[in-house]
Amino acid sequence: MSRMSRMKTAIHRSLHHAIAGLLALLVCNFANAQSQAWPAKPIRFVVGYAPGGVADITARMIAQKLSNALGQQVVVDNRPSAGGIVAADTVAKAEPDGYTMLHLNQGNAVSAAMFKSLPYDTVRDFAPVSAMGFFDVLVLTGKDSPLNNIRDVIALAKSNPDKLNIGTVAIGSGQHMAASLFKAMTGLNLTLVPFKSTPALFAALKSGDIQVAFEITAPARGLIKGGELKVLAVSSAKRFAGMPNVPTIAESGVPGYDVSAWNGIALPAKTPRAIIERLNREINAAMAQPDIRERFQEFGIDARGGSPEDLRDLLAGEITKWKNVVETTGIEKQ
Repeated sequence: MSRMSRMKTAIHRSLHHAIAGLLALLVCNFANAQSQAWPAKPIRFVVGYAPGGVADITARMIAQKLSNALGQQVVVDNRPSAGGIVAADTVAKAEPDGYTMLHLNQGNAVSAAMFKSLPYDTVRDFAPVSAMGFFDVLVLTGKDSPLNNIRDVIALAKSNPDKLNIGTVAIGSGQHMAASLFKAMTGLNLTLVPFKSTPALFAALKSGDIQVAFEITAPARGLIKGGELKVLAVSSAKRFAGMPNVPTIAESGVPGYDVSAWNGIALPAKTPRAIIERLNREINAAMAQPDIRERFQEFGIDARGGSPEDLRDLLAGEITKWKNVVETTGIEKQ
């Protein structure tokens, strides 16, 4: 190659690098400009549950707080489906501009463990923003049951192999997975009985068709206050502030047991960091407000935020945990 040719090649390379650098700078400046102007229109909050449930009610409470703080309406878009797959897929495929949020929760982690394939990657395709709340699964029995604690449950299962029935709602639900982990960690010969609905589950518990049920606080609250159901234990590692006299499963004979249902907010992957940080600040500010904390506690939820990294680590850890439960218990993947 001649000296002139080498000079032309060097010049072309320099121009190429300069143009590439300029384009990168323009893209960065455009993203920053977008972030600084955000939000300039209403934000869609996609929730994978039907209207009227605990997830929907609490999501709407946070949506209202965010609407006030951001100066733009946050609109809840209910897209119920098994494991929240439809809602998650909607957000995974949305533009990463901060105008589509996902109600990320334990169900998304369970789906990643339960389904052979999903139309998105639960970790890669989302940008976690903040947790919103953590809540226990309760271990319940009927008011006339001789069972008074988890040690009684374990003793009954050991003395009557295969005759203890524990009810939950649908296979793959957080409640079902919590009961599956209990069975795996205790090594007991017991039967898990899934029901299509919580009313059917409670009817079976009160009639004695099942001896124990695993269910979240909100739908059981009225029956507990009315004395129709007894709470034997809570599932998380620490006692719930709303039920300080109820022990944990871990302190009742199953050391190391720790299950907390949880929810949070995520955005599509590649959303500008400035938007993630702004939204994180507003969510954490909302979670600290007394009316939110009090209302959440009524539903059995510990209102608690955190950093985007906290939620990312929680999601990854939960996926690993439930994959291990699925493999250990032989739950059939869907």
